[in-house]
Amino acid sequence: MTAPRAVVFSVSGPELTASERDFLRDADPLGFILFARNCPDPAATRALTGELRAAVGREDAPVLIDQEGGRVMRLRPPDWHDAPAARDIADLYGADPDVGQAAAETLGRMFGAELAELGIDVDCAPVLDLRLPNTTEALGDRAYADDPAVVATLGGAMARGLMREGCLPVIKHMPGHGRSPVDSHKQLPRVTETLEKLQETDFAPFRALNHLPLGMSAHVVYEAIDPDRPGTVSPAVISRAIREDIDFDGFLFTDDIVIQALSGTPAERAQAALSAGCDAVLHCSGDLDEMISVAKAIQALSHSAEARWTRARAARHKPEGESPASLAAELTNLLQGGH
Repeated sequence: MTAPRAVVFSVSGPELTASERDFLRDADPLGFILFARNCPDPAATRALTGELRAAVGREDAPVLIDQEGGRVMRLRPPDWHDAPAARDIADLYGADPDVGQAAAETLGRMFGAELAELGIDVDCAPVLDLRLPNTTEALGDRAYADDPAVVATLGGAMARGLMREGCLPVIKHMPGHGRSPVDSHKQLPRVTETLEKLQETDFAPFRALNHLPLGMSAHVVYEAIDPDRPGTVSPAVISRAIREDIDFDGFLFTDDIVIQALSGTPAERAQAALSAGCDAVLHCSGDLDEMISVAKAIQALSHSAEARWTRARAARHKPEGESPASLAAELTNLLQGGH
C-alpha cells in the first residue's frame, strides 16, 4: 500500500464541498487539521471528521486541532468546556506543585475526552516554549514559565493526560520559540542567543519530553545554528538541534506553512520543509487552490517518516473513558485550590 502524502490539510468550512472531497480523494493527505470555522457544534464536527476520513478511505487518518487552553482553543463554550492558559496552570503550580501538576494532567484528560467524542485524535499541545521577558505576546500566556524544569513537568503532565484519553499530543514549537520577540504569523523572528545557552535552556523541556511521539517545528531563525533559514526549512536546525541536541526521533510536523515567517509560494515552502527533514507539512488556510499546488509539489511520506508515524500510532492508548463533564468538574476543583 502506498504511503499517504506528507501533508495535513484543513478545509474551508463545517462541511466538505464536492470539490474538496474530490481533491482529498486524489491527493490522499496524511490527515487533517480543524479550526473554529470547521466546528460550529459537536454534531457538525463529528460529521466532518467522518467525512474527512471517508474522503481518503482511511479510518485511521489523523485529525488534529489546536486545543491548548486560554487564548488558543478552537472548541469553546457553550458547546465545550472553558480552560485556563498555561501561565495560569504554572501560577497554580507555584503555589502548590502537586495541585498544579494534577491540574495540568486533568486539563489534558478533559481535552482528550472531549476530542475523542468528536473523532479528533491529535492535539497540537502542549507548548514547551519558555516564557521570557522578551517573548512575543503572540506566545505570552500560552507558555508556562521561564524555568525549563517547570515547563517540562507541566507540559509532560498535560501530555500524559491527553494520552490517557487516547489523544496524541504534539510538543511545540521545536527547538524553542520563547526567545522570539515578534509574532511569526506576521514576520520572521530571529534569535541571537548562543548555541550553548539554547541547549541549556530552550532545548531542555523538549529534551526532557523527547520520548513523546509528535512534535512541531518553529518558523524561527536561530543565528547560532543557521543564520539564513528558519528552523522549519533548515537542515541544520532539524538535524543538529531537534534530532541530535534534543534527541527527538518522533514524527515532526511543520507549523502552518502559510503564515508570514516563511517566504516563497506554499508549494515552495512545503518542498523546503520536507527537504530540510520535517516529516509532514501543515497547510492550514483551507484555500483549495493552494492545497492543489502543495499536493502537486510533494510526495508520499518518506520511509523514515512512515516508520515514525507507525510508532506514533502505536503510542496511542485506549481511552480511559471518563466523561468530559466530570473531568471539567475535577479541574475546576483543582483551580479553586482543592485536592
